[in-house]
Amino acid sequence: MSPENDDRSQKARTQHLNEKYPGLEVLSTEPENARTDSRANLASYLTPREQHYIRNHYRTPEIDAAEWRVSLTGMVEETVDLSIDALKHDFPTESVVHMMECSGNGRAYFEPDAEGDQWTYGALGNAVWTGTPVREVLAEYGSATEEGLWLSVMGGETIEEEDVFCRSIPMSKILDDCLLAYEMNGTPLKPEHGYPVRLLVPGWFGNNSVKWVDRMHVMDRMVAGEDWQSVDERDYTTYQQSSYRIVPAQDDTPESYASIEEFSTYDQLRATDEIHNAYLFDQLVKSLVISPEDGATLSAASSGRIEIMGVAWSGEDPVERVEVSADGGETWDDAEFVGPDLGPYAARKFRYSWEPLSGTHRLLSRATDEQGRTQPATISDPDEGLRGIDDGKFPWNQKGYANDAYGPLGVTVTVED
Repeated sequence: MSPENDDRSQKARTQHLNEKYPGLEVLSTEPENARTDSRANLASYLTPREQHYIRNHYRTPEIDAAEWRVSLTGMVEETVDLSIDALKHDFPTESVVHMMECSGNGRAYFEPDAEGDQWTYGALGNAVWTGTPVREVLAEYGSATEEGLWLSVMGGETIEEEDVFCRSIPMSKILDDCLLAYEMNGTPLKPEHGYPVRLLVPGWFGNNSVKWVDRMHVMDRMVAGEDWQSVDERDYTTYQQSSYRIVPAQDDTPESYASIEEFSTYDQLRATDEIHNAYLFDQLVKSLVISPEDGATLSAASSGRIEIMGVAWSGEDPVERVEVSADGGETWDDAEFVGPDLGPYAARKFRYSWEPLSGTHRLLSRATDEQGRTQPATISDPDEGLRGIDDGKFPWNQKGYANDAYGPLGVTVTVED
């Protein structure tokens, strides 16, 4: 294809995505990657699918749900190929609200640039996910479920001879609350969001919620080692052992582990002697000012006050406190939560009533979870070689993962007399 034809084809694909998802800004079309195009899109309690980010590694597959099967293999009494109809009607149904965040969200704020699409704040969305609890499927077919086991879940979108998108999830998390989800906000998934079925791992980074699930394999370790690097001439370990790891500038490749016992991303980032390069499992505590918008010129109301609104979210441990600064982090005051609490994995809205002076102001928010973990202020310099959060700094890493520093997320506004 000539460069001119290729350019026209890409523009057509971008236009198609824009028409289908009018609240998104398209970053790439092969594969499709798009982020919410405004902080204001996060103001609603649930993110409409037209504004919920899309992150794919390969092209979106065309799938006939009537023909699709999800295989269960490994340490089970009975291997099985389940139809979508069986998943929907032969097992219980549960729903959960989850603020899903791409692990690359905030990559654009790393200096120097980290590898990959330059996501800013918009690779996230708060939605209701409905599906079959994975534990019910495992129980039905006699799966081993002891502590220390893993469920490796594989996506069916892989292009021939490319690495399979596969994530290993600890059995304890699987039994707790993971779903084989087939609905988003009460309607069937769209193809770009994993139709007809995806894994949903509440409170964990989006890379764990495998789309287009076609196989689940019960095993005593993560996918690791040569046995899983040459299955049908494809590598199943890439997205578990190489990608989605915190790799500082001084490392060539992340250290591979067959199994680990610490699943908290935050605690892995602290216990760097035990796990050299943290795996991206549960999300880190984070918040975002959504109103006023960056660059806004404001006038105080007759009361002399301006309302600052935002959202906060976390991983396994809910957000307990949000603070707001109107002077670039010099001083902080507590914000208040507003609106319904939709569950431990949902976003929480907060508000702060601010009495400003005229001038230019840097507005920041920082959240703290129930374990007392607070957002760091900045991103470290690569030369510091940090492997974990230290002294208010988030570690610069080669792929710009998991950034929850509050500094880059602030907004600058001007207040007029």
